[in-house]
Amino acid sequence: MARNIQSLERAAAMLRLLAGGERRLGLSDIASSLGLAKGTAHGILRTLQQEGFVEQDEASGRYQLGAELLRLGTTYLDVHELRARALVWTDDLARSSGESVYLGVLHQHGVLVVHHVFRPDDSRQVLEIGAMQPLHSTALGKVLSAYDPVAHSEALEADRKAFTERTVCDLEGFEHILDITRARGYAADVEETWEGVAAIAAPVHDRRRMPVGAVGITGAVERLCRDGELRPELIAAVRDCARAVSRDLGAGRF
Repeated sequence: MARNIQSLERAAAMLRLLAGGERRLGLSDIASSLGLAKGTAHGILRTLQQEGFVEQDEASGRYQLGAELLRLGTTYLDVHELRARALVWTDDLARSSGESVYLGVLHQHGVLVVHHVFRPDDSRQVLEIGAMQPLHSTALGKVLSAYDPVAHSEALEADRKAFTERTVCDLEGFEHILDITRARGYAADVEETWEGVAAIAAPVHDRRRMPVGAVGITGAVERLCRDGELRPELIAAVRDCARAVSRDLGAGRF
């Protein structure tokens, strides 16, 4: 049996570390998190930096993912049928809702954001393509957990961490939320993952009527909610977008 190349495994682990949690990490943080000597970690980081996969902030000396990774990821995403079919509809949803739009798929026990449309205003925003979201607390994750049996199993097996005091972590409560999600056709996240942030998401199906992803909007609670409830016109807009993408994938009417 072929042996894995340790340096490549360490480099992959380093990239995953930089892709999650804080956006920038120092050498000591990276070495400590991965159980590596500082010299070893620095050598890998230097190589990744030379290839454009990692960048170092001149002011702080901290490291972050580089532009080359985004270029490679975009090459993959451009041929991803789900994203290609969703481009026009997600742009329309961002314009009609005034909020950021996310398209997510199941990946490595979480939700991988494969497309992100900025909120259509002049505010400073960060592109979230490639970011991972948890299955149990986010609107995208709940949709996938409710409709995709694999996502459901992974969500049940995962350590359902409490991000805020509103996060539902217990099994019975989580299953109840999934039942509600299936009954009404969309999922909600009102300050369950991030304080002050709400989200709405709905499932996307393919020509076999299998769930292949989820699309949703995310924004400030005061914009997405009215009198303590999610605004019905935003729920309708998200569901309409999901249906439109599903139709383009050959799913027919839902």
